[in-house]
Amino acid sequence: MTQFRPTGFDVLPVVIKNLLIINGLVFLAQNTLVGPMSIFSIEDVFALHALQSDLFQPWQLVTHMFLHGDFGHIFGNMLALWMFGAILENVWGPKRFLIFYAVCGLGAAVIHLGILSFELMPLTNHYQQLLSLSKTNIPAFNEALLRFSTEHNFPLSRILNENDITLATPGLSSELMDLVTSFYNKSVNTATVGASGAVFGILIAFVYLFPNTYIYIYFLFPIKAKWLGLLYFSYELFFALKNSAGDNVARWAHVGGAIVGFILVYIWNKKNRKNFY
Repeated sequence: MTQFRPTGFDVLPVVIKNLLIINGLVFLAQNTLVGPMSIFSIEDVFALHALQSDLFQPWQLVTHMFLHGDFGHIFGNMLALWMFGAILENVWGPKRFLIFYAVCGLGAAVIHLGILSFELMPLTNHYQQLLSLSKTNIPAFNEALLRFSTEHNFPLSRILNENDITLATPGLSSELMDLVTSFYNKSVNTATVGASGAVFGILIAFVYLFPNTYIYIYFLFPIKAKWLGLLYFSYELFFALKNSAGDNVARWAHVGGAIVGFILVYIWNKKNRKNFY
């Protein structure tokens, strides 16, 4: 099937409706249950954290999909979920659509978590080395700290200049190690939130099933779904491989969701060509 023609189309099918409601309520909770009176941080407990983080919990592979960073983040995800997901749920039915959504989101999280944890391994190894040297060998600690600063963008020079000190200043190792620990914890405790991985899986499934359907960018510029999907996936893959400093978008979750979504829809389509689009 290359173009979608609705027959008996439900504009807001049951799974989409409930996902929109749940995400909206969680986002409301994120923005109201904050401040000094809060019992706990929703992001610390339910956002996805790296394996190296003390905040990591297995349930975060699922719960992070219902949290979002800001209004633009949730609006973009929910709009795409409705635009493409509603069509898929009408075609597949609620049960199959929910399975697809969950598998894409979980698969995206696993891929993102695996790559993130792999990328953090050098930082973790160097941190453990510094921790050991700070207690036993100060000259070696200073040398290792210089390498750590260069390789992981730790602002050692700024710290030394602002305090008018040098590594030769006696008794600094414990204080510098405290600053390194704070820097390390901030790096490994960075939270990942959002339904983008699952939404990318839905987008790719739509592209696979309805490649010649026109999508209107900003409601004005028509482009076929297959070209939009290819451009969007290439864009995310490029920046995932580039791994730009300061890029706080979980690119590998997007790429992972698209890959898992494509594999799943391809397998389903191959196994059941008579009833599957």
